[in-house]
Amino acid sequence: MELFEQLSTRIKGQGKVLVFPEGEDARIQGAAVRLAANDLVKPILLGDQATIAATAAANHFDLSSVQVIDLTEYPQDAFDRMVNALVERRNGKTDAATAEKWLGDVNYFGTMMVYLGLADGLVSGAVHPTSDTVRPALQIIKTAQGSSRISGAFIMQRAEERYIFADAAINIDPDAATLAEIAIQSAHTAKTFGLEPQVAMLSFSTKGSAKAPQANKVIEATALAQQAAPTLAIDGELQFDAAFSKTVAASKAPESNVAGHANVFVFPDLQSGNIGYKIAQRLGGFEAIGPILQGLATPVADLSRGANEEDVYKVAIITAAQALEA
Repeated sequence: MELFEQLSTRIKGQGKVLVFPEGEDARIQGAAVRLAANDLVKPILLGDQATIAATAAANHFDLSSVQVIDLTEYPQDAFDRMVNALVERRNGKTDAATAEKWLGDVNYFGTMMVYLGLADGLVSGAVHPTSDTVRPALQIIKTAQGSSRISGAFIMQRAEERYIFADAAINIDPDAATLAEIAIQSAHTAKTFGLEPQVAMLSFSTKGSAKAPQANKVIEATALAQQAAPTLAIDGELQFDAAFSKTVAASKAPESNVAGHANVFVFPDLQSGNIGYKIAQRLGGFEAIGPILQGLATPVADLSRGANEEDVYKVAIITAAQALEA
Protein backbone atom coordinates (compact mmCIF):
# COMPACT_ATOMS: atom_id res chain seq x y z
CA MET A 1 0.00 0.00 0.00
CA GLU A 2 1.27 3.48 -0.90
CA LEU A 3 2.47 5.62 2.02
CA PHE A 4 -0.43 8.04 2.11
CA GLU A 5 -2.97 5.26 1.73
CA GLN A 6 -1.41 3.62 4.78
CA LEU A 7 -1.41 6.81 6.81
CA SER A 8 -4.93 7.77 5.71
CA THR A 9 -6.23 4.36 6.79
CA ARG A 10 -4.55 4.83 10.16
CA ILE A 11 -5.93 8.31 10.88
CA LYS A 12 -9.37 8.02 9.25
CA GLY A 13 -12.15 8.55 11.77
CA GLN A 14 -9.72 9.20 14.65
CA GLY A 15 -10.95 12.77 15.02
CA LYS A 16 -7.53 14.41 15.13
CA VAL A 17 -7.80 18.20 15.15
CA LEU A 18 -5.25 20.26 13.24
CA VAL A 19 -5.01 24.03 13.32
CA PHE A 20 -3.94 25.93 10.20
CA PRO A 21 -2.80 29.48 11.06
CA GLU A 22 -2.77 30.48 7.38
CA GLY A 23 -6.49 29.97 6.84
CA GLU A 24 -6.82 32.85 4.40
CA ASP A 25 -4.69 31.04 1.81
CA ALA A 26 -6.46 29.11 -0.96
CA ARG A 27 -3.98 26.21 -0.78
CA ILE A 28 -4.74 25.73 2.90
CA GLN A 29 -8.48 25.96 2.37
CA GLY A 30 -8.49 23.46 -0.47
CA ALA A 31 -6.54 20.93 1.58
CA ALA A 32 -8.72 21.51 4.66
CA VAL A 33 -11.92 20.89 2.71
CA ARG A 34 -10.54 17.60 1.36
CA LEU A 35 -9.27 16.49 4.78
CA ALA A 36 -12.67 17.12 6.35
CA ALA A 37 -14.59 15.49 3.48
CA ASN A 38 -12.44 12.35 3.74
CA ASP A 39 -12.85 12.21 7.55
CA LEU A 40 -9.09 12.32 8.02
CA VAL A 41 -8.74 15.49 10.08
CA LYS A 42 -10.93 18.07 11.78
CA PRO A 43 -9.38 21.31 10.45
CA ILE A 44 -9.42 24.70 12.15
CA LEU A 45 -8.60 27.72 9.99
CA LEU A 46 -7.29 30.91 11.61
CA GLY A 47 -7.60 34.31 9.98
CA ASP A 48 -9.88 37.18 9.14
CA GLN A 49 -13.42 35.86 8.71
CA ALA A 50 -14.24 38.08 5.74
CA THR A 51 -11.00 37.30 3.91
CA ILE A 52 -11.43 33.58 4.48
CA ALA A 53 -14.99 33.73 3.16
CA ALA A 54 -13.95 35.74 0.10
CA THR A 55 -11.15 33.29 -0.74
CA ALA A 56 -13.49 30.34 -0.31
CA ALA A 57 -16.10 31.93 -2.56
CA ALA A 58 -13.55 32.77 -5.25
CA ASN A 59 -12.35 29.15 -5.29
CA HIS A 60 -15.77 27.51 -4.81
CA PHE A 61 -14.77 25.94 -1.50
CA ASP A 62 -17.50 24.79 0.87
CA LEU A 63 -16.20 25.48 4.37
CA SER A 64 -19.31 24.24 6.16
CA SER A 65 -17.36 21.29 7.61
CA VAL A 66 -14.35 23.41 8.58
CA GLN A 67 -14.12 25.46 11.76
CA VAL A 68 -12.99 29.06 11.27
CA ILE A 69 -11.62 31.23 14.09
CA ASP A 70 -11.19 34.97 13.66
CA LEU A 71 -8.80 36.10 16.39
CA THR A 72 -10.53 39.49 16.61
CA GLU A 73 -13.80 37.76 17.47
CA TYR A 74 -12.42 35.20 19.92
CA PRO A 75 -14.26 35.34 23.29
CA GLN A 76 -12.43 37.65 25.68
CA ASP A 77 -12.61 35.30 28.66
CA ALA A 78 -11.10 32.45 26.60
CA PHE A 79 -8.40 34.78 25.28
CA ASP A 80 -7.56 35.93 28.82
CA ARG A 81 -7.18 32.30 29.91
CA MET A 82 -4.86 31.75 26.99
CA VAL A 83 -2.78 34.79 27.97
CA ASN A 84 -2.48 33.55 31.55
CA ALA A 85 -1.51 30.08 30.38
CA LEU A 86 1.20 31.52 28.13
CA VAL A 87 2.62 33.67 30.95
CA GLU A 88 2.69 30.60 33.20
CA ARG A 89 4.29 28.46 30.50
CA ARG A 90 7.02 31.03 29.95
CA ASN A 91 7.83 30.91 33.68
CA GLY A 92 8.56 34.60 34.13
CA LYS A 93 10.21 35.20 30.76
CA THR A 94 7.10 36.81 29.23
CA ASP A 95 4.69 39.27 30.88
CA ALA A 96 0.96 39.57 30.18
CA ALA A 97 1.36 42.51 27.79
CA THR A 98 3.89 40.62 25.68
CA ALA A 99 1.75 37.48 25.79
CA GLU A 100 -1.24 39.44 24.47
CA LYS A 101 0.88 40.82 21.65
CA TRP A 102 2.20 37.37 20.74
CA LEU A 103 -1.28 35.88 20.73
CA GLY A 104 -2.37 38.44 18.18
CA ASP A 105 -0.16 36.49 15.76
CA VAL A 106 -1.82 33.47 14.16
CA ASN A 107 1.19 31.20 14.65
CA TYR A 108 1.44 31.93 18.36
CA PHE A 109 -2.32 31.61 18.75
CA GLY A 110 -2.37 28.30 16.91
CA THR A 111 0.59 26.98 18.91
CA MET A 112 -1.19 27.84 22.16
CA MET A 113 -4.24 25.95 20.93
CA VAL A 114 -2.02 22.89 20.53
CA TYR A 115 -0.40 23.40 23.94
CA LEU A 116 -3.81 23.72 25.61
CA GLY A 117 -5.14 20.59 23.91
CA LEU A 118 -7.59 22.46 21.68
CA ALA A 119 -5.79 20.96 18.67
CA ASP A 120 -3.60 17.88 18.21
CA GLY A 121 -1.13 19.51 15.84
CA LEU A 122 -0.36 22.57 13.73
CA VAL A 123 0.46 23.02 10.04
CA SER A 124 1.95 26.32 8.89
CA GLY A 125 4.67 27.72 6.62
CA ALA A 126 2.89 28.16 3.29
CA VAL A 127 2.99 31.92 3.82
CA HIS A 128 5.34 32.39 6.78
CA PRO A 129 9.08 31.61 6.97
CA THR A 130 10.27 28.62 8.97
CA SER A 131 11.27 30.76 11.95
CA ASP A 132 7.68 31.98 12.39
CA THR A 133 6.54 28.37 12.75
CA VAL A 134 9.43 26.98 14.76
CA ARG A 135 9.95 29.82 17.26
CA PRO A 136 6.50 29.58 18.92
CA ALA A 137 6.77 25.79 18.97
CA LEU A 138 10.09 25.92 20.83
CA GLN A 139 8.90 28.63 23.22
CA ILE A 140 5.57 27.02 24.08
CA ILE A 141 5.35 23.34 23.14
CA LYS A 142 9.06 22.65 23.63
CA THR A 143 10.89 19.40 23.03
CA ALA A 144 9.61 15.92 23.83
CA GLN A 145 10.87 14.00 26.83
CA GLY A 146 14.31 12.66 25.99
CA SER A 147 14.97 15.30 23.32
CA SER A 148 16.99 18.45 23.85
CA ARG A 149 16.60 19.87 20.34
CA ILE A 150 14.53 19.54 17.19
CA SER A 151 15.51 18.52 13.69
CA GLY A 152 13.96 18.31 10.24
CA ALA A 153 13.58 15.20 8.09
CA PHE A 154 12.29 14.55 4.59
CA ILE A 155 10.55 11.41 3.41
CA MET A 156 12.00 10.63 -0.01
CA GLN A 157 9.63 8.49 -2.05
CA ARG A 158 9.78 7.05 -5.56
CA ALA A 159 7.37 4.26 -6.47
CA GLU A 160 7.94 1.61 -3.76
CA GLU A 161 11.23 3.12 -2.56
CA ARG A 162 11.05 5.13 0.66
CA TYR A 163 13.88 6.74 2.65
CA ILE A 164 14.40 9.30 5.41
CA PHE A 165 16.92 12.15 4.90
CA ALA A 166 17.90 14.24 7.94
CA ASP A 167 18.70 16.88 9.03
CA ALA A 168 17.84 18.87 5.92
CA ALA A 169 15.97 21.75 7.52
CA ILE A 170 17.01 22.95 10.99
CA ASN A 171 20.53 22.40 12.40
CA ILE A 172 23.17 24.18 10.34
CA ASP A 173 26.35 22.68 11.77
CA PRO A 174 25.43 20.07 14.37
CA ASP A 175 28.03 18.78 16.79
CA ALA A 176 28.43 15.07 17.50
CA ALA A 177 25.83 15.01 20.29
CA THR A 178 23.29 16.76 18.08
CA LEU A 179 23.97 14.37 15.20
CA ALA A 180 23.42 11.42 17.52
CA GLU A 181 20.08 12.82 18.64
CA ILE A 182 19.07 13.49 15.02
CA ALA A 183 19.84 9.84 14.21
CA ILE A 184 17.61 8.55 17.00
CA GLN A 185 14.79 10.97 16.17
CA SER A 186 14.98 9.98 12.51
CA ALA A 187 14.78 6.29 13.39
CA HIS A 188 11.55 6.94 15.29
CA THR A 189 10.22 8.93 12.32
CA ALA A 190 11.00 6.00 10.06
CA LYS A 191 8.95 3.67 12.28
CA THR A 192 6.01 6.08 12.16
CA PHE A 193 6.03 5.78 8.38
CA GLY A 194 6.33 2.02 8.13
CA LEU A 195 10.09 1.59 7.85
CA GLU A 196 12.25 -0.63 10.02
CA PRO A 197 15.10 1.87 10.51
CA GLN A 198 18.59 1.13 9.27
CA VAL A 199 20.44 4.34 10.07
CA ALA A 200 23.57 5.40 8.19
CA MET A 201 25.71 8.21 9.60
CA LEU A 202 27.03 9.77 6.41
CA SER A 203 30.49 11.18 5.73
CA PHE A 204 33.03 11.45 2.90
CA SER A 205 34.86 8.65 4.73
CA THR A 206 33.96 5.00 5.30
CA LYS A 207 35.34 3.26 8.36
CA GLY A 208 38.48 5.35 8.60
CA SER A 209 39.23 5.66 4.88
CA ALA A 210 39.86 9.40 5.39
CA LYS A 211 41.22 11.29 8.38
CA ALA A 212 39.72 14.69 9.14
CA PRO A 213 37.84 16.48 11.95
CA GLN A 214 34.62 16.30 9.92
CA ALA A 215 34.84 12.50 9.72
CA ASN A 216 35.82 12.27 13.39
CA LYS A 217 32.61 14.14 14.29
CA VAL A 218 30.54 11.50 12.53
CA ILE A 219 32.49 8.69 14.18
CA GLU A 220 31.84 10.22 17.61
CA ALA A 221 28.17 10.81 16.78
CA THR A 222 27.77 7.18 15.75
CA ALA A 223 29.22 5.95 19.03
CA LEU A 224 26.95 8.28 21.03
CA ALA A 225 23.85 7.18 19.11
CA GLN A 226 24.69 3.49 19.50
CA GLN A 227 25.22 3.99 23.22
CA ALA A 228 21.96 5.92 23.68
CA ALA A 229 19.87 3.54 21.57
CA PRO A 230 21.56 0.13 21.55
CA THR A 231 18.54 -1.65 20.06
CA LEU A 232 18.55 0.51 16.89
CA ALA A 233 20.58 -0.40 13.81
CA ILE A 234 22.91 2.61 13.50
CA ASP A 235 26.33 2.61 11.88
CA GLY A 236 28.93 5.00 10.51
CA GLU A 237 30.92 6.68 9.38
CA LEU A 238 29.74 5.64 5.89
CA GLN A 239 29.92 7.18 2.46
CA PHE A 240 26.60 7.26 0.70
CA ASP A 241 27.55 4.56 -1.80
CA ALA A 242 28.64 2.23 1.00
CA ALA A 243 25.43 2.90 2.90
CA PHE A 244 23.20 2.37 -0.14
CA SER A 245 24.83 -0.23 -2.40
CA LYS A 246 25.27 -3.84 -1.29
CA THR A 247 28.12 -4.26 -3.77
CA VAL A 248 30.02 -1.23 -2.48
CA ALA A 249 29.25 -2.16 1.12
CA ALA A 250 30.78 -5.60 0.63
CA SER A 251 34.03 -3.91 -0.36
CA LYS A 252 34.13 -0.88 1.92
CA ALA A 253 32.27 -1.98 5.06
CA PRO A 254 31.79 -5.77 5.04
CA GLU A 255 31.25 -6.01 8.82
CA SER A 256 28.63 -3.26 9.01
CA ASN A 257 25.07 -4.21 10.00
CA VAL A 258 23.70 -1.19 8.09
CA ALA A 259 25.90 -0.68 5.03
CA GLY A 260 24.26 -1.71 1.79
CA HIS A 261 20.67 -1.53 3.03
CA ALA A 262 20.32 1.78 4.88
CA ASN A 263 16.98 3.54 4.67
CA VAL A 264 17.64 6.44 7.06
CA PHE A 265 20.45 8.76 6.02
CA VAL A 266 21.83 11.24 8.56
CA PHE A 267 23.87 13.96 6.89
CA PRO A 268 26.79 15.59 8.72
CA ASP A 269 25.44 19.12 8.33
CA LEU A 270 22.50 21.07 6.93
CA GLN A 271 24.37 22.09 3.81
CA SER A 272 24.98 18.51 2.68
CA GLY A 273 21.51 17.39 3.74
CA ASN A 274 19.77 20.16 1.82
CA ILE A 275 21.89 19.56 -1.29
CA GLY A 276 21.41 15.80 -1.02
CA TYR A 277 17.64 15.78 -0.86
CA LYS A 278 17.33 18.28 -3.71
CA ILE A 279 19.63 16.21 -5.94
CA ALA A 280 17.50 13.14 -5.23
CA GLN A 281 14.37 15.16 -5.93
CA ARG A 282 15.47 16.89 -9.13
CA LEU A 283 17.79 14.33 -10.72
CA GLY A 284 16.51 11.13 -9.13
CA GLY A 285 12.80 11.79 -9.50
CA PHE A 286 12.05 11.32 -5.81
CA GLU A 287 9.13 13.08 -4.18
CA ALA A 288 10.42 15.04 -1.17
CA ILE A 289 7.81 15.20 1.59
CA GLY A 290 8.53 17.55 4.45
CA PRO A 291 10.30 18.91 6.30
CA ILE A 292 8.91 16.88 9.17
CA LEU A 293 9.88 18.48 12.47
CA GLN A 294 11.28 15.92 14.89
CA GLY A 295 11.71 16.13 18.64
CA LEU A 296 8.73 18.31 19.61
CA ALA A 297 6.38 17.21 22.38
CA THR A 298 3.39 17.73 20.05
CA PRO A 299 3.58 17.69 16.24
CA VAL A 300 4.09 20.92 14.34
CA ALA A 301 4.64 20.91 10.58
CA ASP A 302 6.55 23.53 8.61
CA LEU A 303 5.41 23.77 5.00
CA SER A 304 7.51 25.16 2.19
CA ARG A 305 6.31 28.53 0.93
CA GLY A 306 6.31 26.93 -2.50
CA ALA A 307 3.87 24.25 -1.33
CA ASN A 308 0.77 23.50 -3.37
CA GLU A 309 -2.58 22.21 -2.11
CA GLU A 310 -1.50 18.59 -2.48
CA ASP A 311 1.61 19.26 -0.37
CA VAL A 312 -0.54 20.78 2.36
CA TYR A 313 -2.90 17.81 2.24
CA LYS A 314 -0.06 15.28 2.56
CA VAL A 315 1.78 17.14 5.31
CA ALA A 316 -1.47 17.37 7.27
CA ILE A 317 -1.90 13.59 6.97
CA ILE A 318 1.65 13.12 8.25
CA THR A 319 1.03 15.51 11.15
CA ALA A 320 -2.14 13.67 12.15
CA ALA A 321 -0.24 10.38 12.02
CA GLN A 322 2.44 11.86 14.28
CA ALA A 323 -0.31 13.00 16.66
CA LEU A 324 -1.50 9.40 16.98
CA GLU A 325 2.01 8.44 18.09
CA ALA A 326 2.43 11.36 20.52
